[in-house]
Amino acid sequence: MNTAVVGMIAGMALGFAGYFGGFGAFLLVAALGAVGFVVGRFLEGDLEPGDFFRSRGERRR
Repeated sequence: MNTAVVGMIAGMALGFAGYFGGFGAFLLVAALGAVGFVVGRFLEGDLEPGDFFRSRGERRR
């Protein structure tokens, strides 16, 4: 699926959650979407667990 289509679907889901569930539902959907994004990147191999735990000065070899 195209990245723009995925972004549109995510935006629509956030819009529906905000309209029907209020701001709390909007935040919950946004947080779960971010978690799902990170997990998806891990599964695709684009991220490694060490990427979150290295200091800023440390470089990847």
